[in-house]
Amino acid sequence: MSAPALPTTKTDDSVSGFPEVAFGRSGDGFLAARVADTAFAMLPARDGGHYLATGWRIGRPIAEWTRSDFYGHPGELADEAAFRAKVAENSEHQREKRALARREIGSTAHSPWGPSQGATVYAEGVVCHSTAGHGGFHLAAARNRSVHSMLRERRGWYEEDEGWAIVAITFPHLFTSYERRCAERTIKDSWPDAWEAIFGTVLHPGESREKDRRAFEQEHADDWIVASAITSDQHPGFVEVVATPGGRRGAGTEERRFLVPFHEYRIGRFGFVVDETRHAVYSGPSSFIAWQGRTSP
Repeated sequence: MSAPALPTTKTDDSVSGFPEVAFGRSGDGFLAARVADTAFAMLPARDGGHYLATGWRIGRPIAEWTRSDFYGHPGELADEAAFRAKVAENSEHQREKRALARREIGSTAHSPWGPSQGATVYAEGVVCHSTAGHGGFHLAAARNRSVHSMLRERRGWYEEDEGWAIVAITFPHLFTSYERRCAERTIKDSWPDAWEAIFGTVLHPGESREKDRRAFEQEHADDWIVASAITSDQHPGFVEVVATPGGRRGAGTEERRFLVPFHEYRIGRFGFVVDETRHAVYSGPSSFIAWQGRTSP
């Protein structure tokens, strides 16, 4: 059941302690919350749903916030209860993070991503570096030996997009509950074989993006999978697509064009599979510049 609606002009409730949490209605009338310096909003999406938006250090009361104060868009929201759950999750994360007492230090270390411009010490030998364009963790040699051999980077550098999760599952006590959940999801998605070996389990369909991708490619190895698509200028209501067997790329790969009704063209997680019983091979004039003047096989 959804939580009751909030008044439009004042903060509805707050939670004592760190971090301070407050809910309210913005000047635009949307549900919003403040968790320490982080701002959250439940904004309407074009499809009638809602999405989560974030901001930072908005120096005005919630009742004066507007949509333009928010720039991050971390994902969709089912309802108000989902929004409140996200706010509570962030509050928990900030509280646990503070208790871990990580230290910010100056650093000029050389990383695989360029010179370090600053670093966060999680523990002795576990340091996260920031650079102008990227960043990640460096583990001292003794620490790096604790990483499972299937995931270990020889030089001890683990980039911030996915590699950080390897550090988190190796030293879970250095991370918050939220970070550990994210790390678990990342390892399952990106390194399912290592996850299964380390934890003695089998990931089922839907539990790993990488395993699902392999299954998709195996199932559709001989099907035509779209490599590129464009709205057809010659056939209104249709999408002109270029597809290859199994979605393969590279020199010498056979290509065919098809016309797909616009309302049917919905790209799945790993691509759109052409249904040759409904989607006809197309050899007419093309909306693709690279195909203009060419003929289809």
